[in-house]
Amino acid sequence: MVTGMATTKITITLDNEQLSDVRSLVAAGRSPSVSAFVKHAVGIALNDAEGWKEMLDSALRQTGGPLTSKERAWADGILSPAQRKRHVRKGKAA
Repeated sequence: MVTGMATTKITITLDNEQLSDVRSLVAAGRSPSVSAFVKHAVGIALNDAEGWKEMLDSALRQTGGPLTSKERAWADGILSPAQRKRHVRKGKAA
C-alpha cells in the first residue's frame, strides 16, 4: 500500500459462504484481514477487466473497427444473463 493513499470505507454484501471462506483464509494467515482480501480481489478484477478491454480493442482494430449497432445487439443478446434467460427453451431433453 502506498503511504498517503486515499481510501474510503464502504459496505459490501457477500454470500454467507463467501464470507466464511474469506474469514477462514484470514484465520489461516493467508490474508491480513477481510478488508485486505476484498481490496486484493477488487484489484485483480479491475486488472482482469482492463485486460479484456485491451484484448477486445485489439481484436476490433484487427477486424474492422467498432461494433455496429446490429453486432452490439447480437453480442448483448448472447452475453447478457437476463437476455439468455428469456430465450431458454423448455421441452424434452436430448
